[in-house]
Amino acid sequence: MSTKDKILFGMLIFVPIAIVSEWLKLSPILVFVFSALGIVPLAAFIAEATEEIAEVIGATLGGLLNATFGNLTEMVVSIVALRAGLVEVVQASILGAIIANLLLGLGLAMVLGGLRFGTQNFEPEVARLNGSSLLLAILVMLTPSAIHYTSVGLPLLPIQEFSYVASILLLICYGLSIIYSLKPSQDVKKIKEIEPENHQEGSDHAEEKKSPLGKPIIILLVCTLALVVVSEILVGSLEETVKVLGLTELFTGIILLPLFGGVVEYLTCVSAARKNQMDLSVAVAIGSTLQVVLFVTPVLILVSLFFPSTLTLEFNVFGIFSVVAAILITNSISSDGQSNWLEGAFLLILYAILGVAFYLHP
Repeated sequence: MSTKDKILFGMLIFVPIAIVSEWLKLSPILVFVFSALGIVPLAAFIAEATEEIAEVIGATLGGLLNATFGNLTEMVVSIVALRAGLVEVVQASILGAIIANLLLGLGLAMVLGGLRFGTQNFEPEVARLNGSSLLLAILVMLTPSAIHYTSVGLPLLPIQEFSYVASILLLICYGLSIIYSLKPSQDVKKIKEIEPENHQEGSDHAEEKKSPLGKPIIILLVCTLALVVVSEILVGSLEETVKVLGLTELFTGIILLPLFGGVVEYLTCVSAARKNQMDLSVAVAIGSTLQVVLFVTPVLILVSLFFPSTLTLEFNVFGIFSVVAAILITNSISSDGQSNWLEGAFLLILYAILGVAFYLHP
């Protein structure tokens, strides 16, 4: 068992601690911290179980599974918060996940990887395609604000209707991106089909060694149920914690919640960069961001139809500005297919500046 797994298994203790703390009605801050720490290992084990299942069921279904469960933590927490009427927190957490993935996760990876290897390389074509997808998504997110500020006295209904239509189109866009991403694996499969017979026998033998689905499915179900329970506790303590600490919902959603929900992804980015696998770091950071924008956000908007408080694509203006800034600097740094520790430092400094700005924002 690796050191990372030992730490994650040890952190599972925070799940029952959070439940007991809620039952004993301890301080909301303690309940919030314990439940947030309990979410970290659950998110990690859900991600690992999803990857194991995807390896067994094949690339096509595996891609769909990753699309569904890749950001399950954010989705569960956000749905629980939506049901509690915390729309502003959910909107802020969506923006915060994007900013943290691009600036904190990728920034740490570039700094620690660059300090060890100097200049690191990754596939520029993939980075450019991801950059285009991010720009498309942010333009869609900017449109409701543009509609609102260019239409005096506009009622809420048109913004809601636009959000529903745009959500469906974003889901279609994400589906197309999954199909495109599966094309290389299909090409590889075609090449294998024309290889000598002994290679086919080797691949058949490798397929026989695939692990059974029982264990990862059980882990996925158990961790998902635990995640729902802990998320309920987290959201229940959120409002009181914000009041006690004197924080705004904007700062809590954009800075605090993504730190717990995305810590596994940040560790993966750093670990890959330290092994000089910068392609993987970029794929995790930007791929996760695209999932949030193109999949998680549209799903949450459509799910909110069943709750009293509906979610729309009209976000906080300063939050949107921060997302645009994060996307622009990430695209600028990653477009050449190279990174170093100084470029990573740029990302981290911008994240710190935005963090201070959100803390001081009324």
